[in-house]
Amino acid sequence: MDELELLKKDWQANSSQADQQVSAEAIYPMMQKKSSSIVKTLFYISIAELVFWIILNSYPYFASEAYRAELVAMYGGNNNVLLAITIFSYVIILGFVYLLYKAHKSISVTDNAKKLMETILKTRKVIKYYVIYNLVVAFLSMSFGLYYSVYNNPEISQQFAKFSDKQMFVATLIMILFTALFILVIWVFYRLIYGILLKRLNRNYKELKKLEV
Repeated sequence: MDELELLKKDWQANSSQADQQVSAEAIYPMMQKKSSSIVKTLFYISIAELVFWIILNSYPYFASEAYRAELVAMYGGNNNVLLAITIFSYVIILGFVYLLYKAHKSISVTDNAKKLMETILKTRKVIKYYVIYNLVVAFLSMSFGLYYSVYNNPEISQQFAKFSDKQMFVATLIMILFTALFILVIWVFYRLIYGILLKRLNRNYKELKKLEV
């Protein structure tokens, strides 16, 4: 059992209000430090994710002319549309990184349990919305990519034109399952990366609520 758990156990065992106040004052700085450390870790993970997506999106685009031409064709041959979508995606991620950095700084300097709880709640909401945004974007990207391949790629569209109704049904079902699997993998990724830390942050929030009682 670590020092924080011992302090919490001692605080709960004390019956007098004065003793509870002293114990709460001893526990709060440790709760603050743990919360700050969790948000700081989330911030570093978001930085790593930003770098990962930049490399993943940029390298194939600049390394392969065929890939670049196909990607531009997916957006109606308009390179500006592709550029605008890419910039928008990076702005969203940078905004997420900024909000996590701001939360970390806020937790580090606050000396008020109520403000700390508010910051924790805001951090949880930011991550929740960010994960939802990424799942929606992944779904739209996958759906759009499959649609383009089927109706605009000459080789694939010609193959689909030869399909019977049954074959078309099976092919459509496979694409739906593939898309669902793709979204599931991304959801599991975020669940593992952010979910564990969010559980710890939520645990700190509940402990802070007890201190406020």
